[in-house]
Amino acid sequence: KVGKRGVPWLDWLIILRGITKSPEGFRSCDWTVVVVISNEMVWIGFLFVLTSVTAQQNTEHDDIPGVAVEYKVHVDPGKEDCYYQYVHPGATFYTSYQVLRGGDGMAGFAVRHPNGNHVHPYMWKPESEYEEKASVGGYYEICIDNQFAKFASKLVNLYITTFKFEEWERYNQELESLDLNIQNFTRTLRGVEMRIIEMNRHQQLSRAHETRDYNTLKGNEQYVSYWSMGQCAVIVLAGAIQVFFIRKLFSSDSGKRQSRI
Repeated sequence: KVGKRGVPWLDWLIILRGITKSPEGFRSCDWTVVVVISNEMVWIGFLFVLTSVTAQQNTEHDDIPGVAVEYKVHVDPGKEDCYYQYVHPGATFYTSYQVLRGGDGMAGFAVRHPNGNHVHPYMWKPESEYEEKASVGGYYEICIDNQFAKFASKLVNLYITTFKFEEWERYNQELESLDLNIQNFTRTLRGVEMRIIEMNRHQQLSRAHETRDYNTLKGNEQYVSYWSMGQCAVIVLAGAIQVFFIRKLFSSDSGKRQSRI
């Protein structure tokens, strides 16, 4: 940027700005050069702002053997929400959903493979699950659909987990390089880990069923309360109308008798 005389002592103001990155991409530096030219002096300043000094991060989390996430998703009527989860090659992929509350208690669910095929076809159900062992790897698409509901939104519990059992083999090889015989130990740990994963799945399903039953119970309670209040109001109104007409009937008879006398 170049500017002309803006103040009495300033003739020229030149500002040069750029960004420098290292070849490896680990560092980036935002630098600015300011040149001030006046009648009395020439001043040059350098301003360096280190914008980032961070190593490149692998977004795919290659060092993490497993991931388990659980969401409670609010799906608007007539809408579809899709989520994406990266799965390592050879890993086990598992996902499930349960409709907690809203409408008829059902929603659409579909899973798309990284190759583009639907491995879990679209189904309109209150809950469903899908599991794939020894996946080829890639990003899986999990979609929750509420297009058949025109007015009712849905609260859906979504659970996704992936796990690489090959990590145990890698640990085994590292320890075998130390001349340690830990095959039985590794086999035991792997069995414990598989049981823990299975237990987490059952606990997640139990929590989802408990939440759904609680929401159903609350909905039935509100329904019974409102319906009972409505019936009470109708009974009171009907009684008041009957009393009104009966009193009116007797008052008209007494008036006629007085007129005859």
